[in-house]
Amino acid sequence: MALLLLLHIALLSTLCFADDPYVFYDFKLSYITVSPLGVPQQVIAVNGAFPGPVVNATTNYNAVINVHNQLDEDLLMSWAGIQLRRNSWQDGVLGTNCPIHPKRNFTYQFQVKDQIGSFFYFPSLNFQRASGGFGPIVVNNRAIIDIPFAKPHGDIIVLVGDWYTKNHTALRAILDSGKELGMPDGVLINGKGPYRYNSTLVPDGIEYETINVDPGKTYRFRVHNVGISTSLNFRIEGHSLLLVETEGRYTTQQNFTSFDIHVGQSYSFLVTMDQNATKDYYIVASARYVNETVWKRVTGVAILHYSNSKGPAKGPLPVPLSDVYNQWSAMNQPRAIRQNTTASGARPNPQGSFHYGSINVTGTYVIQSLPPVRINGKHRATLNGVSFVNPDTPIRLADLHHVKGAYKMDFPTKPHAGTPKMDRSIINATYRGFVEVILQNNDTKIQSFHMDGYAFYVVGMDFGLWTENSRSSYNKWDSISRSTTEVYPGGWTAVLISLDNVGVWSLRVENLDRWYLGQETYMRIVNPEENGKTELAPPDNVLYCGALRSLQKESLVSSAMALHFGNSNLLLTLFITILASIVQRL
Repeated sequence: MALLLLLHIALLSTLCFADDPYVFYDFKLSYITVSPLGVPQQVIAVNGAFPGPVVNATTNYNAVINVHNQLDEDLLMSWAGIQLRRNSWQDGVLGTNCPIHPKRNFTYQFQVKDQIGSFFYFPSLNFQRASGGFGPIVVNNRAIIDIPFAKPHGDIIVLVGDWYTKNHTALRAILDSGKELGMPDGVLINGKGPYRYNSTLVPDGIEYETINVDPGKTYRFRVHNVGISTSLNFRIEGHSLLLVETEGRYTTQQNFTSFDIHVGQSYSFLVTMDQNATKDYYIVASARYVNETVWKRVTGVAILHYSNSKGPAKGPLPVPLSDVYNQWSAMNQPRAIRQNTTASGARPNPQGSFHYGSINVTGTYVIQSLPPVRINGKHRATLNGVSFVNPDTPIRLADLHHVKGAYKMDFPTKPHAGTPKMDRSIINATYRGFVEVILQNNDTKIQSFHMDGYAFYVVGMDFGLWTENSRSSYNKWDSISRSTTEVYPGGWTAVLISLDNVGVWSLRVENLDRWYLGQETYMRIVNPEENGKTELAPPDNVLYCGALRSLQKESLVSSAMALHFGNSNLLLTLFITILASIVQRL
């Protein structure tokens, strides 16, 4: 005990001399067997837990996360919505990182710079997120930064997502064979199956999630859709959802009875408990924009349990909005989300030293997604006629080591009318440019588009084909800034992006089936006058592969050897890491 106390004191005192504090996590990803829908199946756990533990930090903290791959295939971890300023080396996708091989580990090192809000992590390779490996990230405000609402009495994390009883390798095989995955087997809430609200649809004995609350108190619900491809409607029986934040941006506060959360999206709601409640209530996440009669089983149900409850939840589930077949009405909700321009943020001016609506656009990209087709005998999906093939050598490493032919900078700026092709085609974007990206969804279902390393302004969306005249409908004052946006089938969404974060960043469809089949590209954003101030050097523990595999030093265990944050030095970081590891084991 004396040693433990001494180590804690040493660790804390050491941190005081660092430029910004650190948080340390050791993640062991392995297979476990669980039965969330009543069928035993193999899932991916983090430290034996499904879903994984929360990564909890405060804005400007440095995160050091040592990931051990105990799976039987390659692994990378990605951090959805964390902008990784100047540091795409930590992004955890194949365009920027070599994979972590089985029985190996890799220590991610990044700063949650100028961000506050709700995010999540997940494994990005081989369709693995379909088997788990995901967990929440909470970035808190510093004491000197006010939040635009009273501090809630508690923080509640809710991970929702569609779920199949087949594991990710079986689902991969289905896609590789040219078939669609079909209707999911259910929806999980925090890794658990539905409460038995219906004895026909829900087998007996399924473990369900219970969220405990006290009457009269207000809680912040951080809700993430970590699923594969299904848009979900989230609602709490008899309670109003006050929207306050989405993916690190405070919103104007609006009440909703239910809310649509698309794949990869994260939202925060304030929910005030009934002062006079006497029973439990349903928490529901059900499939949206589908034939609900056919898709009844794709419904997750948890229980909101009051400390003074005198009985269980019973009766029919609360229903979502009834506009599922009214396309125009469906867009009312996302169009209503507005950025809270008066709230404090992680930066003194959340919109920088300018207002996005007054900046001249330097380039326009119209990116069209289409249903899968056969390309060279393979079942593939495309953006602008290109089905992305992951490079053998990560793009930025190929740049630094002058590897020729690793990728092409010829991604089309508009839909491609020719024969679809498989290629390593990326966007050569201009540093400090301000680009307009039109996401045109000509696929058959709602898609979520995501960009790593950035938050973009969602300035417009509509049905039909985008034209230059569509700009007249843009919101150029208080559009929400986020990293993931929905695009309705047969419609478009327009976003504006200020290209101030140097690196190579994935731009993709977040729906796993389409992403796996090739609906992805990268934006390569390089400062031609780089002097070490706008991009960090590769970390000392960088992994090598492809044309650079001979540079890889064989090692069973890697550690956080050098953090490139401010004036942090090698010895200090190594000392902190060793102490943290010892404390964890004690």
